[in-house]
Amino acid sequence: MGASDQKRLICLLNGGFEAHTRKDRYRMSRGVVVTQLLTEPDAVAIMHEIDLLDIEPFTVVMVDWSKSLEVLEWVWDGEHKHFEEKPLAPHIWSSSLLYSSEEKRKREEWFSNFLFDHMSPSEEELLTFHRSAGDGNRETNLIMDRGFVKTKSISQFVKNDDDICFKYEDLQSHEITMTSF
Repeated sequence: MGASDQKRLICLLNGGFEAHTRKDRYRMSRGVVVTQLLTEPDAVAIMHEIDLLDIEPFTVVMVDWSKSLEVLEWVWDGEHKHFEEKPLAPHIWSSSLLYSSEEKRKREEWFSNFLFDHMSPSEEELLTFHRSAGDGNRETNLIMDRGFVKTKSISQFVKNDDDICFKYEDLQSHEITMTSF
């Protein structure tokens, strides 16, 4: 995740629409793509122009407020680029390398139920949802623990007027760091 003075927030998720078989090597890290999207004046042009051949599949969620508030989803499935402008409404995404389509649907249902109970959730209510949502299965709860892989942190960006506050909660040390910029 990252934010930049281009008035843009980027979140990278591993995988496209579905889990893929990972190669031993790729031509370039997906992190380089994130850096380009954060720093270039026209991120949408970069999305269309960049050569992703031999780059591991990914999903990028971009929030851009340089002209007007936009939420864009960009999925590279390893063969094709897919773009979608999302409505200005709450959304939830889950990594395709960690969660099956059924598990993703469950998470979407939990979020939908949460939104039904909290029509305009506060920042703290959203954090509480991320800390507690699930069905009791430690492998698929939002705070996931599969032994060899588990949720390490919760991150939250909040935009107020011209300021952005980044809140990072380390789930192992229970430390919370807040940074405004």
